[in-house]
Order: sequence, then structure tokens, then C-alpha cells
Amino acid sequence: MTNVYFNSWLEEYKKPFGAVLVNEFISFKIRAADPNVTGVTLVVTNDGGESHTIPMENYGTTTYHFDYFCNEGKGIYFYYFKLHYLDANHAEYTRYYGAKEGGGPGRLVDHLEEINAYQLTCYEQAEVAPSWYREGIFYQIFPDRFYNGNAQQVVNNPKENTFIYGSKEDKPMYIRDENGDIARWDFFGGNFKGIKDKIPYLKKLGITGIYLNPIFEARSNHRYDTSNYLNIDPVLGTEEEFAELLHALHQNNIHVILDGVFSHVGRNSLYFNYDGAYGENEGAYRNIHSRYYPWFTFNRYPDDYRSWWGVKDLPEINKENKAFQEFIFGSAGVLQKWNEFGVDGWRLDVADELPDEFIAGVRRNLDQFNNKVLLGEVWEDASNKISYGKRRQYILGKHLQGVMNYPLREQALAFLIADCRPETIARHFTTLQENYPHDIFYNSFNNIGTHDTERILTQLNGDRRKLALAFGLLHLFPGVPCIYYGDEAGLTGKKDPDNRKFFPWDNIDETCDEACHKWIALREDNPVIFRGDFLLLYTQRVLGVLRYDAEDFVLVFFNPSNGIQVLNVEEIQSLRPLPISKERLQAIIGRNTTMQETGTVVFSGKLYE
Repeated sequence: MTNVYFNSWLEEYKKPFGAVLVNEFISFKIRAADPNVTGVTLVVTNDGGESHTIPMENYGTTTYHFDYFCNEGKGIYFYYFKLHYLDANHAEYTRYYGAKEGGGPGRLVDHLEEINAYQLTCYEQAEVAPSWYREGIFYQIFPDRFYNGNAQQVVNNPKENTFIYGSKEDKPMYIRDENGDIARWDFFGGNFKGIKDKIPYLKKLGITGIYLNPIFEARSNHRYDTSNYLNIDPVLGTEEEFAELLHALHQNNIHVILDGVFSHVGRNSLYFNYDGAYGENEGAYRNIHSRYYPWFTFNRYPDDYRSWWGVKDLPEINKENKAFQEFIFGSAGVLQKWNEFGVDGWRLDVADELPDEFIAGVRRNLDQFNNKVLLGEVWEDASNKISYGKRRQYILGKHLQGVMNYPLREQALAFLIADCRPETIARHFTTLQENYPHDIFYNSFNNIGTHDTERILTQLNGDRRKLALAFGLLHLFPGVPCIYYGDEAGLTGKKDPDNRKFFPWDNIDETCDEACHKWIALREDNPVIFRGDFLLLYTQRVLGVLRYDAEDFVLVFFNPSNGIQVLNVEEIQSLRPLPISKERLQAIIGRNTTMQETGTVVFSGKLYE
């Protein structure tokens, strides 16, 4: 340890660990044992660049201390330390101490422009999610590709200018025109009746919640091109059949989260009506006097309009338009209808593209109801995300209750196939844990694959042993695991549309299925996994996940390598303090425990003897 030291992950230097509530005190301590140091200043800067410089006290010791009062409102703050020196000639000079990257121990630099400030997240309120969510195990269903519950597999209400696959084993593909646009959408015919029929399968797997990709009227099979937010897509069934599905799921203690796609609509929607399907004089494209015209931004009417990522089929909505806001989350709006209908929560598609004020409006609507949850699609660290030139507020209170945990997927793949050092994974997630408010971290919607990514088994080059490890990480990390339909059945596939194959009901891979069941059972049998504290352990090649409370623990070590590894307590490290002694850890794992190649070893029991 150097003669100047601070570590944001240790409470002897910063207490409490992690994000803090508005109007909470933080105790900062930095050790400066260099005899040439004459003083230390704490510098705290808000997101607007305004700084507070605070002299720290040392009371005649080598440790400098200050209790900082976070009373300037929610937001992201940054801090570092200025160290004041006196050289042999009694000349004054300054050095600076900041983070290396992320949090944890930092480094001393000579020039301010070299500094990398620590992040401090200050949030407005704790986001305590309903227990059905926090304790749940979710399953993501892409409705068209799951199961058709009709007799003889008849497809409900086939759409014009589409095609239906000849067999469920066919590989999805797009039919594109000369401009590269999709000319004919493809359907397999999955529907609400099919999901209802497969409730026993979901129950056997251990599923307690479903996240449904969009279900509202649309032209495509994915339905992110909404045509009418108030209507069920007839390919999936009727509104009555959706009500029957909800009732059946709730009877089986399975909750339902819908996909809310409010950034854009379909070009051929009721609201834009490019092709005139909703009337020759209806919609923004066909009538500048339409009630929907102000929802869109036209550069040159009618053919030059703002669209989502330049995709002409997806006209972008002006989310700041008050009429649109009222339509979505007003007292007689879209959310009101489906919340009263009985859905249990929403996942906001492309949350980065929804203004904070819009998300807050959605949240206010949900808060009128009991036990509903609001999640957002965010791919990065949501605490410090900047989109469209603005720092996002969505996890600082009264907005989102949780975000999709794509960082878990990214780090799991790095660990399993890219030979990423376990310590690197531990540092990444300890930083995320530090940056997120506690409840937001535990409300994370964990995934190792979704409809927007390559299939996890494909990314693991077909290695089913590594898939078992990926399932383990999914279920052990803080947050709520969500299995992408078919991953447990061994589905493969590269990017869209290959990652959206029909569920292989007649060819479920037993090895993949057993691995998924194993980790779900472990989580179900050990509540400490979803409610306990979290600590990552590591050696040069092995990563350990410890979930614990005052009494119980589950500790799992992961060996992703193709060689046998031996667990030696003296080699095991952690970035934050272990809750037990090395002697107790030795008693738990034994001496020189051998780990098979690409395998795991699981320990559980009482934390203390």
C-alpha cells in the first residue's frame, strides 16, 4: 500500500459503500502518510461542473477525514482529492488523487488533467420492487415463435402480403425488396392459446413471470411497429383470449410484463397511415389536420420525416408532445387500459430515447396501482448514461425501478469465451454495484440473451458446458433472471432473424434443459440468493459468487477453462471485505478442492459455525 491511499469500496475510507440518499452523510477518509503532505482538500463537483472544495481534518494523524452532506439534490457527482505538499526548499506544490478506472483504490497524479474522478450517485428514493418481481424467475416470450394452441395449428387471421412457414423447423428469413426494406413479413403462428397451453411447461421449469415482446396490433412479426396501442394483434388472438391467458397465468402465480414501445410507431399505423389502410384521409401522413400530425416531425411533408434510426418503416414520435403523453399515460390512456386489464408491469423499449419527463409520467400512472413494476431497456451502466446530450435520471428515483442487465451478459461472455481475467469481472461489477442505488442493483432484469442478441449457445460456439456456467451466472447475480425462450431447449442462432426461431418442442436438448433446471432449483431452494448480500471472489482463473446474509450462504466457483483448477484459500481474493475469516472459508471449501474443466463447485449452509 502506498503512502497515499483511498479505496471507495472499503468502508474504512468511504462510508456508506455505494450510492447514497439525498440528505445523507458520507464519511470520507484518505491516508496520507507522506511527511511532506501539509493538508488534503476534498473536491466534489456536480454534473453541471460546479465544485465544492473542502479542507479535510487530520487531528494530528496521517488520516484525513470529512463528513460530506449530500444536500444538493439527486444526481451524479464526482470527487477527487487535492494533496498539498511542501518540498525541501519550502516550496508549495499540489498533487491529485483519483480513481484508476471505475471505483476502488485510486492513484496519485501530478497534474489535474490526468485525474479520473470517482463517481458518487445520489438518489431521491429507494425503489423497493414488489416481492413477486424481486423473488421471481422470468421467461421472455417472442409470441409468434413460442407455440400455436389452435387445432391443426391453424394461424389466426393471417395478414395480407405475408407468408407462413411450411414447418416449425424452418429457419426464419426476411424477404426484402430492391431497396433492402422488408417486403413480406413472415409468421409461424404462435398465439395466446399456445402460451396458455404451455403453462404446465413453464411451471415445471420454475417460471414465475413472463416478459412478452409486443402484443399490440402491428404489421410485422416482432410488433415493434405498433399500428394500434389499444388493440391486440389478431394473429395472437382476441382481447378475450388475452384476458383468459392473464387469468390462467395469475391462477398459476405467474406475472406478466408487457413491452411498451413508445419511441416510434409503424409507418402503416393508425397514427401515420402511410398506405391508407385506415382511410384515405386519416393519419399524419395523409392529413396535416389529423390529430396525430403533431406527434411526428416532418422535414418536408409528407415523405421526409424523422424516423427511428433512419428506418422509414418506423416514424419517430415526438415524446414531448402533450397530446401523445396524455394518450399513453393519461387517465384514459394506453397504460390505464392495460393496467386495469390486469398486466403486472412494463418494460420500456429504448428507454434512452424516452425523455425523463415521459418516463416519470409512465411511472406516475403505474403508481396508481398496487404491485406493478417499471423496467427499462438500457444496455450500459444506467447510473451515468448520457443520451441525446443529457445525463439520464432514470434510476435516481420516481422513474424506472430497474433496468435490463446487459452488462451481465457482456461480462459473462468475456469470462467464458474471451479469457477475461476473473479480477476484471469482479472490478466491473463492484463498480456497477457502487454506482447503482441498492434496490436498483437488486431489481436488475438479468439476461444472457434476448431477441436483440445472438443466441447464447451460438456465442459459446455450441459448448453446452459453458452454457451451464452462463445459466449459473444468470441466476446467482443480484437481480431477477430472465431466460430467453428456447435457450433452455438448446436453440441456436445468430442475429435477427436467426435468433427468433420457433421453439423446438419436439427436439428439446436435454443437456441444456437439465442445466437450466439445476440453477433454477438452486435459487428456489436458497432464498439468500435473491435477497442476500453479494460479493465476488477470484483467483487467477476462477470466479466465485458469494450470496449471504447473517445466517446462510451460497458460494459457487466457476472454472471456464479447459483445464482442472485447484482452489487454494490463500489464492482467493476479493475487492471488498469477506464477511468471514479465511479460516472459516477454508472450512467451507476444504483443502485444495479440485474443479473439473469448464465446471462449477457449489457450497451452501450456515455462514458461521
